[in-house]
Amino acid sequence: MSANPIVWWELATHDAEKSVQFFRDVFGWQIDFDEKAGFFKMRHNPPTISGGGIFTLRRAKLPFVALYIRVDDIHAMAKKIQEHGGFIVDAPLDAGGGEWICLFNEPSGVTFAMIQDAKPA
Repeated sequence: MSANPIVWWELATHDAEKSVQFFRDVFGWQIDFDEKAGFFKMRHNPPTISGGGIFTLRRAKLPFVALYIRVDDIHAMAKKIQEHGGFIVDAPLDAGGGEWICLFNEPSGVTFAMIQDAKPA
């Protein structure tokens, strides 16, 4: 493991309940309100972040951080995102080696990404 891994993330949004419902409906995440903390929390899962990248902007005007969510069917998930009030920023794109990526905004406009791994032969 590398030094100082990413172990937590937060989404600051104008409507937390709407964003929570979006991620529940689209990705099936279990997110519950923590009375003591005063905000929504996801259940703890084993570490799943495997790496990252840094690049110079080409099209976007503002710098951003994108968290990639692994999915089994990126095209079906892109459709589901739109059905639940999200916006597809970059349609599913073949990233080479059988992997696909897709950038999207959740309903409040925050950018996330999806990745579909290569299918086993």
